[in-house]
Parts: sequence; structure tokens; C-alpha cells
Amino acid sequence: MTAPWIAELAACLPNGAAASDPDVLASYSRDQAPLAPAGTPMALVRAKSVDDVVATLRFAHERRIPVVTRAAGTGLAGGANAVDGCIILLVSALDRILRIDEATRTAVVEPGVLNGVLAKAAAARGLYYAPDPASRDISTIGGNIATNAGGSCCLKYGVTGDHVAALEAVLADGTRIRTGALTEKNVAGLDLTRLLVGSEGTLAVIVGATVRLLRARHAPSTLVAFFSSMPNAAAAIAAMDATADLSLIEVMDHVTIEAVEALTHMSLDTNAAAMVLAQSDATDAAEVIARCQELCHAHDAIDVMCTDDAEEGRLLLAARRSALPALERLGTTLLDDIAVPKPAMPEMFERIQRTAERHQLVIGTFGHAGDGNLHPTIVFDASRPESKKAAFAAFDEIVRDALALEGTITGEHGVGSLKRGYLGEMVGEVERELMGRIKAAFDPRGILNPGKGI
Repeated sequence: MTAPWIAELAACLPNGAAASDPDVLASYSRDQAPLAPAGTPMALVRAKSVDDVVATLRFAHERRIPVVTRAAGTGLAGGANAVDGCIILLVSALDRILRIDEATRTAVVEPGVLNGVLAKAAAARGLYYAPDPASRDISTIGGNIATNAGGSCCLKYGVTGDHVAALEAVLADGTRIRTGALTEKNVAGLDLTRLLVGSEGTLAVIVGATVRLLRARHAPSTLVAFFSSMPNAAAAIAAMDATADLSLIEVMDHVTIEAVEALTHMSLDTNAAAMVLAQSDATDAAEVIARCQELCHAHDAIDVMCTDDAEEGRLLLAARRSALPALERLGTTLLDDIAVPKPAMPEMFERIQRTAERHQLVIGTFGHAGDGNLHPTIVFDASRPESKKAAFAAFDEIVRDALALEGTITGEHGVGSLKRGYLGEMVGEVERELMGRIKAAFDPRGILNPGKGI
């Protein structure tokens, strides 16, 4: 059914910007979280300018029509999924790098710029854009900011929000705002930039960002170690984290190692209980990794390999980046994203294993061991209702176990619609109500991404 206002929407936008074909709408109705709920949109707007965004929001605000903003759709929590009757506002065509400034070490970009594209452009200027989600070649800066995306860099360089200097955004009623500054220090007023980062499209539509760049990294050295038990691996991780200047520490469990080996044929040790990857980009990186090799052996590593070759290091990290695609080959996946204090990681791994055994499911766990952010990935048969039910029960247990260990329901993927039911328990009901009042100040009619995030 076509909404009566479609023709009016099309009239206030450039020709062809608005679409209402059901097949087109269906292709933009959800992100990469297949089990998160998604509604039926009424229209799609392909924004080609900030003016298109302003016009769309003014139109929607006047008529109280919900708006869901999206770009590449690589999210993993249902944050970009349609709600019934909404306008999907597509900003992926706003994809220009407007300026790279070596003097201030900043880049000004539109929201549709791919993370990997910006990283390459910065590298060409002898600079480094640090945030590196596994999806960096296909995810956008706008989406990274909206979810405050993480990645393997977080151990040393922090999450996306730590690299955002300023934002340009459009409020629900079409008002344009600017936040932040180019300066290193800025304490004028409330930090609206930090408030917009991670807000998952519920407060405003980000249409521009000024992000900070770093000096080019020292050539990294890399270590890969295999362990016969997860406790030994966890002990080695703790020892390395406590004493070495590392830029990342990644981990994969036995299930994930087997899946990745079947996909990549990289000669990984499929008998190992755990595989640990560590990298240093310190000026004495080779010495740092050599010390880490000793620590791994001291914690009974089966095998340890090190390399100072940047390309070999990149290939080793490709094994970790292949974890989710490898597990997806085994069946339908329900990807979790929890983080616990680093001392609690061994207990979290044990609880995940017990959950897998209790529900007779395959669960492969991998993640960013350096900051305690784990991705238990539940593999199940979507054609069998009992298997799907078991998957959701396991998902629930894992999230609640993370909370019991003083962790968080999401480390980097966001709340979206997938984890909204856990938010009150995570942040507190009084605090959640305060978040709702903040949203109302930005979006008094509640049209921006309703039912997501907060």
C-alpha cells in the first residue's frame, strides 16, 4: 500500500530521490542482524546533499512520520532496520572527503565515506586514521560514529568517538547544528559531540564529521600463539597486556579456529583450544613482540610465531577478520557483542562453553581480548523452530552472564533493536528515563529511529 504523502515528499526533493517501490524498500529494510525485528517502510529517500536531508526531515517532522537513517547497512544490532510506515533516509551518496589537513591532523568527511577509503587517503598523506572495525572496507564513517564503533585498535587508540573532533548534524525538525572544535582542548558548554556519537540515529542525522588523524604508525611486529587451554591463553593475554606496549590483542576459540581454517586454509592449528594474535607498533616493536613470545611460552603455548614483516602481519590478522564469515558458513548466526572486565574473561569463556553444551549449539567466540570485548557467535538451524528458540535462549544467557560479571551488553555494535530489552538493567531505569528526556529535547516528536538504542 502506498502512503498518500509519497507524491508530496517526491515534490520537495530532486527528481528520483524518493522511491516507493516495494522491492526497493525491502532491499533497504534491515541491516546485517537477520534476527532483529524490522518493519515495513513507506518510502526511501536517496539523499545527494545536505539540503535533501533537511527537506526530508522537515517533511517528516511536520507529519510525524518516523525516519530511519542508514548508509551501508553493515550494522549488527538492527539499528538501521525499518519501522512500520517510516521513511528510510539513505545517506551513502554523501561520500566525499572534503579536506585532509596535515597542520591540524584532521579530515573533514561526509557520512557516506567508507572507513577504509579514509584510512587509505590519510596514509597517502603520511597520516593514520585509527578506528578499524572488521568491516572497515564496507562500513561508513557516519555509521561508525552512530554506533561508536570499535575494532582491534581499541587497546591502544580507543573507539571511534575518541577520534571525532566536530560534527555537523540535522535535527528532527530540519535545523542544522554544528558541534565541537578543531582545537585539542575545548570545554565550552555541554559536549554535544560526545552525546551524538553512539546515539544510533535517535538524536539527529549526522551529515558531516571532522575526525582526528595520527602520525603514521611505526611498522608493526606481529605474534600468533596457539594454546592447549583457554585459561593458559587468558593468562598469557593478561601478562602481555600488563607489561607490553601492544596495539592489539585478539583471540579466537577452538570452534572459530576450525571454521577459519576450513575457509582460508592458512594451516592454523585446529587442535588448539585458543589462538592469540598480538601486534605492536611501538618504536621497539620487534623487542616488544620478542618479550611477548617469552611470555606465551611461559604460559605453556603450544606454538608461537613472530614476524616483523608488515604484509605477513596483515595476512595473520586476516585470519581474525575472517572469523564471522567463516562461522556463517556453518549455518544461521546470531552474533553477540559483550564486554567484561579483562580479569573476568576466563570465566566468561567458561560460561559461554557451558551455554553451548546446555543448549546443544555451536558457539564460536572471538574478539578483542585486549579490551575484554568478545563476540560469541551462535550457529543454529533457522529452519527448525526449536533450534531458533535455543539460539535466543543462549543469546539471553550470554548477555546476562556478561552483566553478572560487571560487563556490558554491547562493547561496539550498539543497542539497536536487538538489545533494547536489556538496556534498563544495564544502565538503570532512572538513567534510562533521563536518556529519554535528552532524546525529547533533540527530537520532541520522537520521529528519529524510534524503538532503537535508548
